[in-house]
Parts: sequence; C-alpha cells; structure tokens
Amino acid sequence: MIHLGETNQLKIVRQTHNGIQLTDEEASAEVLLPNKELPKNWKPGDSLQVFVFKDSDDCLLATRETPLIKLHEFACLQVKDVNEHGAFLDWGLDKDLFVPFREQPGRMIPGNWYIVYLYLDEQTNRLAATGRYQRFFQESFIRLEAGQEVDLLIDNRTELGHNVIINNRYQGLVYDNETFAPIRRGDRCKGYIKQVREDGKIDVRLEKPGYAKVEPNGEKILAALQANQGFLPLTDKSAPDEISRLLQMSKKTFKKAIGLLYKLRRIRLEANGIYLVA
Repeated sequence: MIHLGETNQLKIVRQTHNGIQLTDEEASAEVLLPNKELPKNWKPGDSLQVFVFKDSDDCLLATRETPLIKLHEFACLQVKDVNEHGAFLDWGLDKDLFVPFREQPGRMIPGNWYIVYLYLDEQTNRLAATGRYQRFFQESFIRLEAGQEVDLLIDNRTELGHNVIINNRYQGLVYDNETFAPIRRGDRCKGYIKQVREDGKIDVRLEKPGYAKVEPNGEKILAALQANQGFLPLTDKSAPDEISRLLQMSKKTFKKAIGLLYKLRRIRLEANGIYLVA
C-alpha cells in the first residue's frame, strides 16, 4: 500500500512523457516521479525511497526531496502566501502546504512562522496542516520514563517556562528555572523526561539528569577556561545568574562539574575563581 504523506519504498515500473511511474509490492496504485528528479542510470525494477503527496490536480506525486514535516508530525513553518482559500506554507517542496482558514489560530500572515501539525483531510483525502494542533496531543497511555532522552520542538511561552512537543506525540513543559541557555519557539533540541505526573502532565529538562551531565559540562568549563586565558571569575559562592550567564548551566551542575575537574586535577580552585592547570 502506498502511504500518503510518508516516505515509501517503491519500485520503478515504466517511463512516461512526464517521468517514471512507481508502485508498491502489491501494485495497488502508481505514482509519478517527475523527470527533474530521475536518478542516474535507473532501470525498471529498481527500488527508490520517495515521499508521496498529491499535486494540484489531485494526482499522486513522488519526490526524492525530504519535506520539513511528514504525516502526524509537528513543525515550525513559514507562511509564503495567503488567499481567499487559506494560507500556504513552505515545507521544502515545490507545491506549498495548505492550511484552511478553519485550521488557523487567527489569520496567518505571510512571512510569519507557525507551529503546525500535518494531517490527512478525510473529506478531500489530501494532506493539510493545522495551526490548531492541540487536539492531536496524546494525553493518555503515556509511554515515557524519567531520565529518557526525547526529541523536542519548543512551543509557546507560559508563566512557568516553555511548552514543548515531545517525540511528535506529547505536550510537556520546560521550566524557566531549569533552563540555562536561550531557547525560542520553533527550536529543535534533545531533552530528558523529569517526570510524568499523575494528571498526565509531563515535566522536561534540557540537561541530562544527575551525574550523567557532569562530563559534558566539565568539558564546557574547560573550553570556557581555554577561551579566557585559563581563568574564570567563578567560585562555589558565585550567584546562579552569573554562572548561567557565563556557562549556560545551573549552579548545582556547575558545582558537580568543577568538583569532578578538581579531582581529576584539571583545574585549580582559588578564592577569586577557577584556574586551568597547565
């Protein structure tokens, strides 16, 4: 079966005036790969990995390009145009991605960026995006564990921090008092599950929990020392804001990291700061 909005492994069937026709193992349908995307030295029977969507005439079309969003995923995309039918987003393909007016969180503006979710419209059987994506978060049967590494898409700010989209499935929260490097809406990064609450809400950290984060942060401190002639004006009595400003880490993480570096005799601790051991 050919899956719309996803990457498919398809077989070359034959050549036409416009390109080559591809099909799946069951030969359930054929998809056109345009001439401009033909691989070199292709032959019937070869297998290609392609993304499948529909063109303006409602015909299946294949591309070897990788779009910025796939079916059932979230992404932050830019609006290219708006007309009387809706908005059109740049998702990395020649044909823009459509957002109906009913799926816009307020009228979208050309040039602005919005977080959207890609779904299959049941009425038209076409791919479309929605900026009203909150209904697509999974809120039950949450399969996450404390300490688990996850993929994050940074969402909107709240009074407590930033909402985040976890693994294209769940919504979580990164707290401001546990964020030690600048983040903004639309950023993608790794995160670590802090806890899944009884009410289903998910707390997320951007740093590895416990001592697992000491080693990379120790390297960060060493790099900062080397960039500053072997000295940093920080001690265990320095203010958390000053540590965050210079090193983008919490005071607790800083103290663990310098403790390890000191034991390894990589640094020297003095009353006025940290010195790199030559």
